Amino acid sequence: MTLEEVSAKIKTCAQSMNARYGGIVFDEWAVVSLAENKARVLFYTGPRNDEFLQNFVKDLGPLRTELTSVNYGTGDFEFSRHGTGTRLEGFLVIGSGLYLVCNNTQNTMDAITKNPRWLEAQVAFVELAEAVRANPLAVSWDTKIFTKP
Repeated sequence: MTLEEVSAKIKTCAQSMNARYGGIVFDEWAVVSLAENKARVLFYTGPRNDEFLQNFVKDLGPLRTELTSVNYGTGDFEFSRHGTGTRLEGFLVIGSGLYLVCNNTQNTMDAITKNPRWLEAQVAFVELAEAVRANPLAVSWDTKIFTKP
């Protein structure tokens, strides 16, 4: 899958999750590369475009341990109940060294999951996970990497 294709799928997933949930689940979505121990933002949509990469390592918080200590495969994901504010609350492996990270900058994951519609909203996220499992993101590093507002 190309970056453009996965970006379109992310937007569709976000819209579907919000519709099923009855509100905004995640207001921040980013595709990041952690290859070569270097964080690169390939796609971003959310309220803090300029600050996202600058604060990425700090905001990864509790999910950092998960990313670095567990061997996840493409399509695997994890949510953190301890994310608050700009601390990232979820990730999905979308390719080799490539991750979709999600966050709600206004609400905690604990509060989000208390809404009974959270279970239905997860269906769209799982559909995205299955789509990338079947066709992972492939990035050619000779192409320009960009951040998209």
